[in-house]
Amino acid sequence: MITTTDLRVRYGDTTALDCLDLDLPAGHIYGLLGRNGAGKTTLLATLAGFRRPTAGRVLLDGEPVFENRRATTRICLIRDDGGLGDGIDKIGDVLDMARALRPSHDAKYAAALLEKFGLSRKQSLGSLSRGRRSAFGIVVGLASRAPLTMFDEAHLGMDAPSRRIFADELLADYAAHPRTFILSTHLIEEQSPLFEQVLILHKGRLLLREDLDDLRGRGVAVTGPATLVDDFVTGLTVLGERSLGPTKEVTVYGALAEQDLQAARRHGLQLGPVAVQDLFIHLTGGVP
Repeated sequence: MITTTDLRVRYGDTTALDCLDLDLPAGHIYGLLGRNGAGKTTLLATLAGFRRPTAGRVLLDGEPVFENRRATTRICLIRDDGGLGDGIDKIGDVLDMARALRPSHDAKYAAALLEKFGLSRKQSLGSLSRGRRSAFGIVVGLASRAPLTMFDEAHLGMDAPSRRIFADELLADYAAHPRTFILSTHLIEEQSPLFEQVLILHKGRLLLREDLDDLRGRGVAVTGPATLVDDFVTGLTVLGERSLGPTKEVTVYGALAEQDLQAARRHGLQLGPVAVQDLFIHLTGGVP
């Protein structure tokens, strides 16, 4: 269980987090979304005990996190900067340190992940490309099997096949070893199928917390012949549109009335869930 109460973090005159109250039950995958500067990285660093709150508190199963080794050994944060090892360069040495720091670390699983990502214990971090360094961060995070595991844009630089390995491994190991994951990402459509619940930060505050299915139910994607679709969405709040030849898909915000549903069926229009990214852009103020 992760709990924050009136959490505030300031950098000089800048408020990164403001009056943030969270109560996240254990054993779920949370997606953390927000525009640049929304406070996502600050929140994860504070949850991990890397940063002291300016005010308020962070608890893990009722215990304070900051400067509490009993709590921090149960937390793993893989950051977007790829920082690993605190000056240790060899992959094998970093994994040995990770095993010493966290009782939950699984060395056999780490070895299997290294093989899947094409990495070796003998390689130095300095020799790795940005994508392969990110892949090693994934190895450290998943193999930690920490009760609270967080990834802050940990996929940066990884190619599509590597990101697919990450998603598949996360889901498989989550099913086998349930724990709490928080994933911060800008690859919203690619990673949103992993989420059970979505948290949206906006200007340091919690704008929305909702189950993924409920969030997707806030809008509708309407697909069909372009002229029919355009007529159907007249007067509705349009989030986005895509065209392919004579076919058009328009996403609209808000639930449709029964008469609208009947009209869509009469005209042979297809209705489907809206893209999470379209909803995110709308809820956080639209396209700049």
